[in-house]
Amino acid sequence: SVSYLDVLWRALQVVLESESESCWSDLINQHIIHPRYGHTVTSHRCVGTTTTTTTCKHHQPPTMSVPNPAWANPHATQTPTHLPGRAPPSMSSTAPSPHHGGVATAVSAAGPPGSHMPGGVPGMPGGGPPGTGAPVPDSYFTESRKGEVNELRNLLRNFSIERDQRKKREIIKKVIAYMTLGIDVSRLFSEMMLAIETRDLVIKKMVYLFLCNYASDNPELAQMCTNTLQKDCGNDDPMVRGLALRSLCSLRLPQMVEYIHEPLRRSLTDSHAYVRKTAVMGTLKMYYLDQESFERANFVDTLYDMLRDPDASVVSNCILVLNEIMAGGDNGGMAINRAIMLHLLNRIHEFSDFGVLAVLELVPRYIPANDGEGYQIMNLLDPVLRTNNAGAFVATVRAFLSLADSIGGNDVEGMRRQVVGRIRTPLVTLVAGSPPEQIHCLLRHVDSLVEMCPGIFDDEYRQFYVRYTEPSHIKYLKIAILPKLVNPDNAPDIVAELGEYAADADAQMGRIAIRSLSRIAVRDVGGEGSVPSICRRLVDLLDLDVSHVASETAVVLVDVLRKHPDMMTLIAPPLPRVVKYVTDPKGKAALIHLLGECGEVVPEAPYSLERLIDRYDELTDAAVKIALLESTMRLLYRRAPEVQRMLGRLLAKATEDVSNQDVHDRALLYYRLLRSSADPRAVEKIVTASHTLPGDALFSEDDNQEVREELMKEFDSLSIVYGAKSDNFIAEQYQVKFVRMPAEHPLESAAPVVDPGVNAVADQMQEANLLHDGPVPTTNGSAAAAAAPAPAPASDGVMDLLGFDEPAPAFTPAAPSASFELDPSVSLSGEEYQAKWGAVADSDATTIVIPLTALPPSTDAVEGSLGRAAVSTMASGDLPTEIKLFLYAKEKAGSGTTFLIQSSISKDPTNLAMTMTVKCSGGDPASNPDKVSMLDGIIRSTLSAYA
Repeated sequence: SVSYLDVLWRALQVVLESESESCWSDLINQHIIHPRYGHTVTSHRCVGTTTTTTTCKHHQPPTMSVPNPAWANPHATQTPTHLPGRAPPSMSSTAPSPHHGGVATAVSAAGPPGSHMPGGVPGMPGGGPPGTGAPVPDSYFTESRKGEVNELRNLLRNFSIERDQRKKREIIKKVIAYMTLGIDVSRLFSEMMLAIETRDLVIKKMVYLFLCNYASDNPELAQMCTNTLQKDCGNDDPMVRGLALRSLCSLRLPQMVEYIHEPLRRSLTDSHAYVRKTAVMGTLKMYYLDQESFERANFVDTLYDMLRDPDASVVSNCILVLNEIMAGGDNGGMAINRAIMLHLLNRIHEFSDFGVLAVLELVPRYIPANDGEGYQIMNLLDPVLRTNNAGAFVATVRAFLSLADSIGGNDVEGMRRQVVGRIRTPLVTLVAGSPPEQIHCLLRHVDSLVEMCPGIFDDEYRQFYVRYTEPSHIKYLKIAILPKLVNPDNAPDIVAELGEYAADADAQMGRIAIRSLSRIAVRDVGGEGSVPSICRRLVDLLDLDVSHVASETAVVLVDVLRKHPDMMTLIAPPLPRVVKYVTDPKGKAALIHLLGECGEVVPEAPYSLERLIDRYDELTDAAVKIALLESTMRLLYRRAPEVQRMLGRLLAKATEDVSNQDVHDRALLYYRLLRSSADPRAVEKIVTASHTLPGDALFSEDDNQEVREELMKEFDSLSIVYGAKSDNFIAEQYQVKFVRMPAEHPLESAAPVVDPGVNAVADQMQEANLLHDGPVPTTNGSAAAAAAPAPAPASDGVMDLLGFDEPAPAFTPAAPSASFELDPSVSLSGEEYQAKWGAVADSDATTIVIPLTALPPSTDAVEGSLGRAAVSTMASGDLPTEIKLFLYAKEKAGSGTTFLIQSSISKDPTNLAMTMTVKCSGGDPASNPDKVSMLDGIIRSTLSAYA
């Protein structure tokens, strides 16, 4: 036979001396080593001996010295003997459990210098084999050997590795893996910094990650890579530009602010969306690095302007950054107005799930201009209800409820019920198909909606039945919701279902089911005959030989009896029998209380209490003792001959009881009342006072309307999940204000939605005071103008939830009439423009599209051509994707109709066109359409060079 040490030496010899790449699989196939993870063997060779140190996650055997046997042959096929406490090796490929007894026999993952392990890099450790005979895969997340960081440094400095990008990538992967495992590889900072000069995007990304992680520990060395990062910010590849900018902003070194500013500003106007959205997040990092530099750079205004960016991901990042930067301000987040709100909502279909959430969080803070605008916003949000994203759905519900409060007028409750009725079916569908974590949050919100609008979810009660495979916390929540869905039609089904849950093996689930049954009886919402039926079911549960069921049933029967005293004859009979075997203090106290209440109809009541009085010294719970005192005193005035002597013994024991102050004081109170009261009837009124709850009154625990209203203000937050306001679990310094805006918003008529476009236009419009909602405040006191295109004409407040509106007919221009001429001397101020535009309804506006064959070279060229035709320009701007123009003209003769025009020229080569929205102020309304047609002919002829 071969000894264990010989087998171990044999395995080590093969690994340390064999040059064959198949040695590992040979050893596994011969069962010389076990394919186990988590073991490392480090061998140090000496003259004549080999010292082997075996390290295991579960076993720490001592170091052993093994003589070098003369017969060691790495290719021998003799089967070794199995270790003590472990089964003999089998031919199965399944690796043995690391929890087996015995000494671990795994060998080092690293071979001798120059050897090459399968799946690894020469001279570097490869991954452990996944199974017997299987090839060895790459595994970077393994325990490191002593001195391996120095080995990685030497490899990074190796010139041959520098020329082989594949090997270099594998080495850097190993460095990143060690960094991820928490191993300090900061000593490699210089070598990794030199590796940044490469065209391999994968290597560059890993090096960036390394630099960002260790920059704070090596600030001087990190500054040395600034030039490279700045140069990469101007690379032709947008991925490289974005990665370099993200890394530059992530160094988080105050001395780097001066190097970040210019690349950041340049990237905000980059041609690629990935670079722009990275730059937006970079502004937030700069804000936390140096707020003064951030404000001097006026980045807030830039971010507001970028809300009009053509890429939705850039816009969503702008919203997130603005909200975080301005969270501590007076507005509790980014300032919003009608132009911003409608612009974002019209583009909501372009956003990702995270972007949709960012936009939806703004809606509850917005005050609609009028009821029509509120319905228009609901139309825009209605498609979001078809999403399978629970967060977006619940945020949409919150937006709908907020709009209902704004436009509901005197019938806010009715509007809320319409909203909840609209979202009921998709919400129940979402609950049925979501993972358990989301189901719990959704059910919490359903619970709030059910309490706010009772009756809406009643028809869906079967969806709240418990499923066997559901986690316990979801079962508990569903059972708590079921009694709130009860009506006379579904009460029998729900009561029967809850009765089945009451006897469940899960004690907590049974208790909740019993409480739900009692809630139905207390509220009396199940129709005629439901209360006696529930009481009989609860009395049956009292006799069930399950301690927690009987105890909880006794507790809830106390409430049922207070609400329905006429049920006493149903509840009383089993009480003397049940009180004998219930051991739970809470349940025993409830049974004793019931005996005192039902003493007139229970002949055995005094004797049941007497047995407890005789064993008073065995009672340990104060609640049981107090209940015994109350019930005995109550029975004194109903069955005095039977109770008088036992009450004396009870008061004597209780007044001498020093284990609980409340018991002692209560007994002393009763004793003094009986001894010193001149009128026994006065004592009777005190002791036997009725506990019945009259009429439709609710218990204080259920009458929490004010708390529910406060919680609904924080809908779609942890407040709903926790059932508590946010100030109970969020520190005051982290509280964010909830401010609805704009405060000065007119509620009867809406001003025009102006779309200035870029900063140059914003400045001109700011001077003309065309931003009807006022300037957007920023952190440095300046104004940021962010506006949106004019919305589609509203359909007189009628909701088009299905989108079946007929498209507008095509507009055909008329030939200019000889009698139609424009006044070249007309001039309008910004206030006049605003007043005239606001006086004309959006539904009276005319939209004209003029196809173009060539793009005008600049705004000046268009303004000059139109000016020669007496069409004046109020403001203009050259955007990356379009040219914006705000124009006006006036008829020279006749009634003097004034034409107000907002136009945009698309720069898309495949769709060159000029789109105009025209409103007519003054003149004859009947003739205005013909005049607009003639104005269109003039503009077309003026721009004939581009048409």
